[in-house]
Amino acid sequence: MKKHSIKALSVFFALILLASCNKDAEITKLSVIKFPQTFTSSTSSVVLTKDNGDTKVASFNWAAVTYGIKAAVTYTLQFDLPTDTAGTTAWSKAQEIIVGDDVLTRDVTGSELNKIAIDGLGLASGVVSQMVVRVKSYVDRPAYSNAITLNVTPYVAPVVVVGYPSLWVPGDYQGWSPSTAPKIVSVNSDKVYEGYINIPAGGTLQYKYTAQADWTPMAYGDGGNGVLIEANYSGGNFTAPSAGYYELSANLNNMTWTAIKTTWGIIGDATPNGWTSDTQMTYDATNSVWTVTCDMLSTGSFKFRANGEWKIDFGIDSAGKLAYADNPLYPYNGTLSNITVPTSGNYTITLDLHIAGNYTYKLKKN
Repeated sequence: MKKHSIKALSVFFALILLASCNKDAEITKLSVIKFPQTFTSSTSSVVLTKDNGDTKVASFNWAAVTYGIKAAVTYTLQFDLPTDTAGTTAWSKAQEIIVGDDVLTRDVTGSELNKIAIDGLGLASGVVSQMVVRVKSYVDRPAYSNAITLNVTPYVAPVVVVGYPSLWVPGDYQGWSPSTAPKIVSVNSDKVYEGYINIPAGGTLQYKYTAQADWTPMAYGDGGNGVLIEANYSGGNFTAPSAGYYELSANLNNMTWTAIKTTWGIIGDATPNGWTSDTQMTYDATNSVWTVTCDMLSTGSFKFRANGEWKIDFGIDSAGKLAYADNPLYPYNGTLSNITVPTSGNYTITLDLHIAGNYTYKLKKN
């Protein structure tokens, strides 16, 4: 009798445990979240130009997604190439516009769509190409709308180069031709000139400054010990100590000059090395730019920095343009912001310093 009682109790407790496990399984089971298939666009074809940059070129609308709990639903527009929306890596390169919580519509301007098309997706300027658009919703997990195809004709705006007072930099590296030489400029029109020149290996590494795109009437050269002299004759050349990428300067107020060899990197908590050390960039001599491809975080920010030191570095101004935060030639600028990426992911980052005083950068998500 005692054995039967013990057995009965064992079965009883086993049934309770089984029921408890079944109950837990029901509690932890996630319901399927479905996106209503009502995502629409006001247009299926857009031609982008400089004239519609600030104009609404497309309006996207969708229905609310129900998650079964009382919580704000965050919506994000995703743009991608049709070829990147299938397979195990589908939509992994999508460019995103975060719309916000419980917002069911988003107008997109010409400049926004053009930046996505050119910088984000690499579409060709002046050519009709296709992109696909969908909406992602998120509370504790994502759901996705149907995808819409857009025919987009993007454009590349001509580079607007600000004309600053200039000195030309002819040298052995470019055939001693003032008329085709790169320039350094005075961005403040204060007779302090600055710019970047790549001096490749080979040759004499010598150069001069001229006040015009010719040898006369005025040229400047090296007077020794950082002194700038009027050198409208065959001698008095500057000589770079080695091949490399130099920040050159000339101050006609006190007749001094500098030549600082630079390499460039990115640093910040958006970058792989954080604020501890630079992630180095590589110089592309064919395109006259510095580039790096790496994983970036949207939760952080970064700067461009020369030579791993806080002596020459860039932030961005209120218009989003590069500006020096630190540079020995100019006062410290503490009003600048750091640079951010719109979403976390792998990026190719480009720094272009080859047009003096008109420095630019690009972020392209891969």
